[in-house]
Amino acid sequence: MALRETVDRLRGYDVLVLTATIWFLAKFLRYAFPPLFDSFGASYGVSNAVLGTAYTGLMLVYAAMQFPSGVLADRFGSVGVITAGVVVAAVAALALVVDSPFLVLVGAMLVMGAGTGAHKTVAVRLLSRAYPARTGRALGVLDTFGAFGGVVAPAVIVAVASVSFPLGDSWRLLFLGAGLVGLALGAAFRVRVPQRLPDDSAGDAATAAVSAGGIGQYTTLLRDPRFAVFALLTVLFSFTYNGFVAFAPLYLTQEAGLTDATASLLYSALFLASLVQLVTGDLSDRVGRLPLIVGTLGIASVALTALIALTGTAGPPVLGVALVAVGIGSHGFRPVRGAYLMSAIPDDVAGGGLGVVRTLLMAAGAIAPAIVGTLSEVAGFRPAFALLAASVAAATALGAVLWLLE
Repeated sequence: MALRETVDRLRGYDVLVLTATIWFLAKFLRYAFPPLFDSFGASYGVSNAVLGTAYTGLMLVYAAMQFPSGVLADRFGSVGVITAGVVVAAVAALALVVDSPFLVLVGAMLVMGAGTGAHKTVAVRLLSRAYPARTGRALGVLDTFGAFGGVVAPAVIVAVASVSFPLGDSWRLLFLGAGLVGLALGAAFRVRVPQRLPDDSAGDAATAAVSAGGIGQYTTLLRDPRFAVFALLTVLFSFTYNGFVAFAPLYLTQEAGLTDATASLLYSALFLASLVQLVTGDLSDRVGRLPLIVGTLGIASVALTALIALTGTAGPPVLGVALVAVGIGSHGFRPVRGAYLMSAIPDDVAGGGLGVVRTLLMAAGAIAPAIVGTLSEVAGFRPAFALLAASVAAATALGAVLWLLE
């Protein structure tokens, strides 16, 4: 009897496992491209600047999909949008299996951006409905799965490098596997999840028609002062996180004087800190979201300030502790942010409303590396990172204001 109860309880998480695994695949595909730039350059004879521009295109398409995917989920249901997204990304991955011109690679990257961009906004909405009493825990698992996509991708690239592939370069084997897994996940998701979400259907169309008036429902969310303050909070955090992640390795080597190997090791630890999401997501369901938001952002603020202050005087262990603490605060914030947003947005515009916020925060995240990179060349890395610390400190202060007014 106990075994059967355990099996039934685990079966209740099938929606979470499928949704999180698709998100893992999406992040795996995204993070597989940068380590392959050298191979792409050798295969196609193009510069890093060209490859970087193509990767920027992938990210811009990804960002542009946040709002429309949410609106489509409000209109047609989350299952159809997520299924279509993973199938589109899988087909784009399979397009890279055979030898083809460079433009095919660029086109596949853009299509992958569109396919993977259809997932996160809609997945948060879906999981909040599937696990209303455990939304924080579910989003913690989702974000942790995604973070490990970035950890696994470089290892898989190293593994396939020594494997002979009859259709061309060995890296194409990675996209063959990813494409086949994506199609299988899409089929499993489409068959299994609707049975677990009887309320998720196209019936939302009546309340979220995509028209001038319908889109107005999403933008009016920002007229609510509390919602607007939280949207600004998450935009400030996104600016800090993306700017920090983009230049942390260079900061550690050029400003802190660490070796490349040590900097890489500490940088990996930054992502391994994403395991904290499992804890903070669950805690937010128990103790409330705003206390966790202020706590996690406060940790990130203090840790980043300490990292800057200790640079030049402290050794790698101390700097590593500060860096990991930044990761704990930053990663710990993410599932709580998603849970708070889904509790603040009306159900009939949940997808598009979250899409609006994610579009804003991703736009802020997209410009952060450019600003930090420029400022680091003009004034140095410490002033650039001080700007990031000020941004996350401002986000912490806004969270405290919301908590006090709750």
